[in-house]
Amino acid sequence: MIEVEGIVISETNYSETSKVLNVMTKEYGLIGIMAKGCRNIKSPLRSVSTKLTYGKFIIYYKENKLSTLKEVTIINPFKNLKKDITKISYASYLLELSEQVLKQNNNEEIFNLLIEALKKIDEGYDPLVILNIIELKYLDYLGIMPVIDSCAVCGKKTNIVTLSSYKGGYICNNCYNHENIVSEKAIKLIRMFFYVDISKITKLEVSDQTKNEINIFLNDYYDRYAGLYLKSKKFIRDLQKL
Repeated sequence: MIEVEGIVISETNYSETSKVLNVMTKEYGLIGIMAKGCRNIKSPLRSVSTKLTYGKFIIYYKENKLSTLKEVTIINPFKNLKKDITKISYASYLLELSEQVLKQNNNEEIFNLLIEALKKIDEGYDPLVILNIIELKYLDYLGIMPVIDSCAVCGKKTNIVTLSSYKGGYICNNCYNHENIVSEKAIKLIRMFFYVDISKITKLEVSDQTKNEINIFLNDYYDRYAGLYLKSKKFIRDLQKL
């Protein structure tokens, strides 16, 4: 029996009364956990065997097999997040994205970034901005980080005029060739997004235009290079169109 810090990424019904939980843990990465009898109304596991449950999981651990859940102590209930369908949608996408990134790079920092992002969304920060910060940071773990310290074509560090997913990042005035121009604010912010410690964010004011420019760049960049096909992404894109 061990205790692990984790968050439920997804849940699947098993038999008439149980569930299999897909849990991202700080210590062991992704593990499957059987929550026996959790669908019974009187089960003490009922409320903690759902997506977005974040806490200390006491389990009978079996390496490379289904572990068994004994109990969970909640660390953060994400109460505000769970009351808002938009926030839930962004959180669901973050869970799915984090799972796929962790499968390609089993780094503990991915877990930490996910939790800090969910905390910020729960605290009321703009979920799209938080999502874009995480998306940008995850590109580094996927090994496809865009160039945001110099021109992606020639390496020049001055006179950066736009962002190009096709060319792989910043573009200077010499290498510019009819790409869409983004604002100077978007150029500066995308670099800040990568380097910022998300846990220390206390203020986050980004104009709709700048958010849209950064989001379009990241969407296109993921489509071109990441090779990730996430069910929740379409819903997020539909939300952004409203």
